[in-house]
Amino acid sequence: MNKKLLCAALLAGMGVAQAAAAQDFDDRWYVSGSTGVNFQDNDRHTEDAIFATLGVGKFFTPNWSVDAEFNYQNPDKSSNPNLWWSQYGVSADARYHFRHADAKWWPYVRMGLGWQRHEEEFVRDPAYGTPNGGFPAQHSDNNVALNLGAGLQFDFGRVDLRTEVGTRVDFDSEQARPPQDQQDYFTDLLASVGLTVALGPEPAAPVAPAPAAPSCADMDDDGDGVNNCDDKCPGSQAGQTIGPDGCPVPVTIDLKGVNFDFDKSTLRPDAIQILGEATEILKRYPDLKVEVAGHTDSKGTDEYNQKLSERRAKAVYDYLTSNGVDAGRLVGPVGYGESRPIAPNTNEDGSDNPEGRARNRRTELNVQN
Repeated sequence: MNKKLLCAALLAGMGVAQAAAAQDFDDRWYVSGSTGVNFQDNDRHTEDAIFATLGVGKFFTPNWSVDAEFNYQNPDKSSNPNLWWSQYGVSADARYHFRHADAKWWPYVRMGLGWQRHEEEFVRDPAYGTPNGGFPAQHSDNNVALNLGAGLQFDFGRVDLRTEVGTRVDFDSEQARPPQDQQDYFTDLLASVGLTVALGPEPAAPVAPAPAAPSCADMDDDGDGVNNCDDKCPGSQAGQTIGPDGCPVPVTIDLKGVNFDFDKSTLRPDAIQILGEATEILKRYPDLKVEVAGHTDSKGTDEYNQKLSERRAKAVYDYLTSNGVDAGRLVGPVGYGESRPIAPNTNEDGSDNPEGRARNRRTELNVQN
């Protein structure tokens, strides 16, 4: 059969094969085997022959595979089929597969280098003498070979089908023939069908790691914005102002005891301890911002009481800033005069209420956030 027609028929047969199902990238080692026709270079003076291969390989990426392969063929001499001629070798071949994730079949190209050995019997040309006893002479040689090819691969799961055509350039520069007939290399055409069989169990689908158990740092049971690890007051109620430790912060820090003598704005000695405690509260909650407010009782004019309340607020403001509280956290000082009493300035009968007026002569820290 004409070699070109045979190759065309083989390539046409490649296109009709179908795979059962697509499979993800399988990186298991596999064994491979193939058989086909080795169309010998005419200059070899040998007949075309069946050849076989056996190898092992692996996909290293979804597109690249590498095979180590042994090949063998035993063609007849064209001049005398009774004379022995055999060829075998090994090669390392890389294949690039034009493949996407859902492909059931795909084309590929092959390239590789190998080592080939041929052994042959021959009858010497009379001009070069006759071997002793009249027996044929023997010749053998080793040489490098270049493999190039293209094919189609069909995925059936563990087993894949390969159909391939290619060429092997055999750099055999020493033949059993007269010097004038020596060739530098031979180019053989090869067409084959083969299988690869994956070794080992089917690749398991990746298992998603179990979600990590939530830690107290990821939990906020009372929903106050402070995680359970740092929350020293679990069970906060909605609407409360919460500090960094999860504990409620009073909306107004009433500086009880920081009262002033009548018509005075200077801090009394007994107020220093109370202001020290207020300073510690503000340092404990560094994000807290407060208004420093001063108040008076109802004695005196509104204008006078306004000025007096401002001086009282200023006295507390100066104490806080001089004891390490950042002024940027303080609003004011603000005076409210007599407008915001917390106790009656007079009794129900209209008489003076000294105790109530004493409570109204006060300062407060009003939380702003």
